[in-house]
Formats: sequence, C-alpha cells, structure tokens
Amino acid sequence: MSRSKKLITILMPLFVSCFNLLPFSPQYGIVLDAGSSRTTVYVYEWPAEKENDTGVVSQTFKCDVKGPGISSYERNTGALAKPLDECLNKVKERIPVHLHKSTSIYLGATAGMRLLRLQNETAANEVLASIQNYFRAQPFRFRGAHIITGPEEGVYGWITANYLMGNFLEKNLWRTWVHPYRKETTGALDLGGASTQISFIPEDSQESFNNTMQVKLYGYDYSVYTHSFQCYGRDEAEKRLLALLLQKSSTNSTVDNPCYPQNYETALTVKYFSGSLCTQSLRPTNYYPNQSIIFRGTGDPGLCQEMVSLLFNFTTCRNQEDCPFNGIHQPKVKGNFVAFSGFYYTINALNLSGHFSLADFNSSMWFFCSQTWAQLQLMLPKAEEIYARSYCFSANFIYYLLVHGYNFDAGNWPQIHFQKEVGNSSIAWSLGYMLSLTNMIPAEGKLIQLPLKPPLFAGLLIFLTVLALLCLFFLVYLCIVSRNQKVISHVEYVFTPE
Repeated sequence: MSRSKKLITILMPLFVSCFNLLPFSPQYGIVLDAGSSRTTVYVYEWPAEKENDTGVVSQTFKCDVKGPGISSYERNTGALAKPLDECLNKVKERIPVHLHKSTSIYLGATAGMRLLRLQNETAANEVLASIQNYFRAQPFRFRGAHIITGPEEGVYGWITANYLMGNFLEKNLWRTWVHPYRKETTGALDLGGASTQISFIPEDSQESFNNTMQVKLYGYDYSVYTHSFQCYGRDEAEKRLLALLLQKSSTNSTVDNPCYPQNYETALTVKYFSGSLCTQSLRPTNYYPNQSIIFRGTGDPGLCQEMVSLLFNFTTCRNQEDCPFNGIHQPKVKGNFVAFSGFYYTINALNLSGHFSLADFNSSMWFFCSQTWAQLQLMLPKAEEIYARSYCFSANFIYYLLVHGYNFDAGNWPQIHFQKEVGNSSIAWSLGYMLSLTNMIPAEGKLIQLPLKPPLFAGLLIFLTVLALLCLFFLVYLCIVSRNQKVISHVEYVFTPE
C-alpha cells in the first residue's frame, strides 16, 4: 500500500469523528393550532444554516392543550392561561434556554373563532387580546394571534401534505434539492370541528373557479382549488343533527337518535346544540337554553344515513355536474388525496387504515353502527365517551360528504389515503402556515434548479456512461496488446542465434 493510501486510511476515521462532533445548530418554530374543539401546540426544528432552504423542517414535539377550543372562553378569558401553561412549560424544556428569545411562536385560530367573530366580534377580539397578553409574557418571540380564513386553512393543509410527501422537491444523485420530474401533487381533505376543507389541483388548471388560489413555490406556479365549508366540521354537523332530531320529535323530553349506539342515553342542554350560529335556523320556537333533553340511542344504520343526508343541500345546484352541494361550484376531483384530522380518527375507529374500497368502508360502517353501547366500549376501550358515541354519525357524515358532496365514487375512492402523519410529522395546516410566514418555501428557486432538463440530463448521463465503458474497454485492449508484444519480444530474444 502506498504512503498516501495509508495516510488516508488513518485520517478518514478521525475526519468523520471530528465532523460528527461539530456542534449542530438547530432553529425552532412553534405553532398553536387553535381549533374549535381544542388547541394543539406543534414544535418544528431545522438546521439554522439551512434556513430558507428546504426539506429540512421536521416536527419534534406535539402537545394537546387540555380543555376546549379558545372560542369557548368568550365569557372567561382569564381562564385561558392555565391550560396553555402545561404545554408551554413542556415546550420550554424541549427548546434550549439560550434559543428561547430567537424562537418564533405563532397562533392561528380557525373555524371556531371565525364563528365567534360572526356571532360576537367583541368577544372574539377579547379572546385574542387575552392570548396576546399571555404570550407577550413568555420568553419566545411572539408573532401574533390571528384568525385565518377558510381558504387559507385549506391551502396551508395542502402545502403541509405535499411538503412532507416530497412532492415539491426531492434530492438528486448529488444530494441537492431539485423539483421532481413529472411528479403529481396530492389533494388535501381536512375535517375539523367546525369546518371542512378540500384542496387540489384540477385537471384543467386554466378553468376558472371562484375558489382557485395561485400559489408560487420554489419557482413553480400552482393553481389550487380550495373551499372551506363552514358548519360542516364534525362537531357542528352533529349539533345540527341533534337540533334536527329534536325538531322532528313528537316529545321534547326524550328524543331517539339512530346514530347513537343501542342502549346509550345522554342528557344534553338545548344550548349545547342549539346555541351555535350553525344551528340558528333549527332553533326551537320556545327556546329554553338550559332545558335538558335526553337523547336515546337506537343504533339504526339505515335511519342514521337518512337523517345525515338531510344536513346537505343537494337541490341548489339542480343536478349540475360541477356543483355537488350548497350551490358551490367544484371541478372534478383528480389524482390522489390525503384525508387527515377528523377523517383519520373516524376511519381508525372503524378499524380501517390507509386506503381501501368504498365497499369495505360501507360494510365496516354498517357493522360499527349496529353495535350496542356495551359492545362499542369493548371495541374502543380507550376512547372518550363523547367521541365513541359519535363515530357512527361521523362515518355516515364522511360518506355523504365525500360521495355526494365531493363526488368521489367506487372508482376513485381508493385514491383517498386516510393518514395522520408522514414520518413523525402530523399532517395539519400548522406546518404550511409556519413555512409560509417564515418564507421557508421561497417563491423563487434559483438555487435548486437543475442546469439541464431531466430528459437531456438523462441522455447526457447515458452518453457519459457509454463513453466511460468504451474508454475502459480501450484501456483493457491496450494492456492486452502491450502484454502480447512483450511476450513476442521475449520469445524472439530467446530464439535469436548467437
């Protein structure tokens, strides 16, 4: 072995060890997803030297704040601090103290606060003001508390899903981030407590729809169709069902609910389901907010489906192909979709996962909705009562929303992937929100463009490979010829007469 090779052999392990010992310089970002039913805290991390690059942001911590969503504190804003403290104290432990001041924290409120603002703008402003005062006393760099719009929520969810799935960028042979060649984006389906969103790129991106948003990421333009349906979140939809059942009931004390399991009973105040802005049109003539109504489960899958169908207005579109329900025009769904949040949790309760046929979903839903309350408790031992009793309704609601609302059918239903996360990062609008606010996904992408188009690059690679092989063969040929000449010379020398 030559001296140079020996030197490399000795120094290489030392070099690798030194490289691994170099201090990792992380940067953090915190986003609070203030939904209608609860608030979730997400902590994201990336190498500081890679800021404004891509493919490096990952979720390192998640914490669900105990209690309801922030819109429920409209009459007691002072009580907001205590449940937030528990999660924020955990976040402080996760992020090094010397980085607290440089860590940005954002709060985005969704449909629950959008409804509160419509119902009582003063109360909504007081809730936001209380939150701002709380975070200004925290060690992090507070970037504001905002109520985001429905379309923003939809697009941020779409950005998150495609970012995590590597649909915007991927690493090439040289470990450089480049735009994937001919890779399709994935549509996003989000089901929250008070609203639901659908976002995807239509077949004909040139077709004009009122709900299309232009998004530019890494130098590429995307025309994303997105729409948010207020009052079609899981919780608000169920409140509308309860109000409808009371309206159709012959008694005001005990009401049968075909979507609740057999042998299940619960007492709910009229205010619980009729006090919402979403149920205002179904409010009883004699409205007594504190009146208690007993809802008795009958576990009737067929009748449950029939009642859920009444929550959708299919008549306003008058059988127009691009207008499924509520008078909203929507292009034909195309490609793969990821369904997360409430979609995932309901599918998981039905013992399904990933993607499956519509027939499998229907049979699982029918079986689940036929169970008694005692049987359901055995099937879902860890589920909270408020969720376990309502999964049958949720499943039927998802069926009508996806099949009759968005026009999915038996053919393209398997293209929906019901998924909670990619790797260790949750699929939620929060990551897309932070990436956008911090410009971590730049509109321009000069530093990450391939110098050659993929077909030309592939052709050049093949040409260089062939050329290298030809050179190798030529060298082998020269070696053989040289060796033969030496042998001939030696033979001639041996037999040369003196």
